[in-house]
Amino acid sequence: MAVDYLIISENIFPDWEIDEKKFNTIAKKIIKFYLSIPEVYEKSALYGHDYSSISFDFLYCDSVRTHEINKEYRNKDYPADIITFAIFADSEEKFIFDGEINLGEVLIALDKVKEEAAKKGKTDEEELAFLISHGILHLLGFDHQSEEDYNFVVSLQNQALKSIGINYE
Repeated sequence: MAVDYLIISENIFPDWEIDEKKFNTIAKKIIKFYLSIPEVYEKSALYGHDYSSISFDFLYCDSVRTHEINKEYRNKDYPADIITFAIFADSEEKFIFDGEINLGEVLIALDKVKEEAAKKGKTDEEELAFLISHGILHLLGFDHQSEEDYNFVVSLQNQALKSIGINYE
């Protein structure tokens, strides 16, 4: 089945003018990689639904914004590096309009990306790709509440990043 991918991004973080087109292309490659693995596709929120396109959004912001959203929507009082609103995966009613599934939105705090990259000895771009791959898994309905789920998610992320030439491990 041929699927179109519509990824919209907006960067409101003034201190890092990322190449949004490049990272949207990375996101597209990552979601295609995940969905090419039968075990992942069959466990995803997409499985069993008829669709011709998938859309989702990225908002690149700062940790002040993710802190506000964490407090308002999740009752958590700390800034997050990433927050995912997986509207399709988390909804009881799987709404598909004109063949399109909107998976939701991923917010990424770019100041936290820079901090984490420095701590881990990664480039800012590698860390951003890591978080993009993580957010996409959440949009597809994957979580990491148990150690087993966490290990599964991290393994998938590492495989996805390797598929695009990033050795994150």
